Amino acid sequence: MLEKLARLKATHEELTAKLADPATLADPKLYTKTTKALAEISSVVSRYDQLDSAERQLRETREMLATLNKEDELFEMATLEETELAERVARLEAELRQELAPKDPNDERNVVLEIRAGTGGDEASLFAAELFKMYSRYAENQGWDVEIIDLSESEVGGVKEVSAIIEGRGAYSRLKYEGGVHRVQRVPETEASGRIHTSAVTVAVLPEAEDVEVEIDEKDLRIDTFCASGPGGQGVNTTYSAVRITHLPTNTVVSCQDERSQIKNRAKALRVLKSRLLEVERERAESELSAERKRMVGSGDRSEKIRTYNFPQNRITDHRIGLTVHQLQKVMLGDLDPMIQPLSAHFEAQRIEEAARGTAA
Repeated sequence: MLEKLARLKATHEELTAKLADPATLADPKLYTKTTKALAEISSVVSRYDQLDSAERQLRETREMLATLNKEDELFEMATLEETELAERVARLEAELRQELAPKDPNDERNVVLEIRAGTGGDEASLFAAELFKMYSRYAENQGWDVEIIDLSESEVGGVKEVSAIIEGRGAYSRLKYEGGVHRVQRVPETEASGRIHTSAVTVAVLPEAEDVEVEIDEKDLRIDTFCASGPGGQGVNTTYSAVRITHLPTNTVVSCQDERSQIKNRAKALRVLKSRLLEVERERAESELSAERKRMVGSGDRSEKIRTYNFPQNRITDHRIGLTVHQLQKVMLGDLDPMIQPLSAHFEAQRIEEAARGTAA
């Protein structure tokens, strides 16, 4: 780690000097590129300087302690200072290890969110609708935008399936651990005997693909248009504005009927299609075609759960890390931090530990 930090320090000095060069100042593109490169490492270098200073002070304090007797007036003060400096050094080292650990390149991307009712019939569709509202409220609280791509409603007012794009910086970093089977335990409103039912909903969270990453040949697409169904008014339901795009080589199908404009629906559907194809390509590169989507979504069976929402006990349990919180109503209203923050911390710690083992090897 120290070697890497020393290299970053040298790079920082080179970039700082380059930024003051008249040739850089005269070239807007070079100036922007240099400024961006400098900003990317400034935080790490600053913390490295703090670590270097703290280590130097710690050495000096220990050298002074070695010359003092316990009876000396400065001994107690120097001992306290040594403890504080040692704690500071340990904290700065941990922060630097975290900053130097490999970052997920998708963290800053938008999210393609797909929710489908699984086992449980009408009750599953009702809970799917509630989950979508939960994520929409969370997105709103973060200042993100939610665009519905496709929505299929059930007869009881629930959602059979819904796909949407959540636009906002860092959306994927916050939502990427939400993918999987979400199980709900509660008494349905239609249950006269008060018996608790168990249903399941599948959630998939994909990073939105960038245009440069996925090239789609027009001849590989079959594009069908049809009248939109469900709410939307007379104009939506009587014009062929809805779009269904099929990617023939992979048989991937995406529909969009949210907009009145066929052109806008086509553009939205292509965004989702590119994200799905990018996910398939990544999985193929790892020789595990569709493994990630299957891991997240499974078959929609109740037994393949990552999280359980128990309404009678006001309890949510995430089975991956053994986390239980008794704030179900608060979470369902869009305050997901009690779930997201511990999950992010857990998997972040795992990532740092794996990176440290790789460095040691």
